[in-house]
Amino acid sequence: VQLQASGGGLVQAGGSLRLSCAASGRDIASIYAMAWYRQVPGKQRELVAEISVGGSRRYADSVKGRFTISRDNAKNTMYLQMNSLKPEDTAVYFCAGDPLGERWDYWGRGTQVTVSS
Repeated sequence: VQLQASGGGLVQAGGSLRLSCAASGRDIASIYAMAWYRQVPGKQRELVAEISVGGSRRYADSVKGRFTISRDNAKNTMYLQMNSLKPEDTAVYFCAGDPLGERWDYWGRGTQVTVSS
């Protein structure tokens, strides 16, 4: 299974970006949960948002009300809509998949998001 994240870039504070995570090798409809993580240099990778195969979602407190995670099974792609971006959202964003509800076995290469003040 390969996950390919895209959509990162440079945006001003208050702006928006939409990240995409395209999967190949397995239908995302058969993956128990998918998620977006982010990481800044010198810090641990943190969970940003998670979506289950049933559609339930959870978000980090820092992004609630601003970010929305979704999945399009027909396109085999997961998304992260990021609005009202803040400089502290600057990080490399990774998509991940947990096929059985046990651990994040699938990881994509990250996409850089930079928010300028």
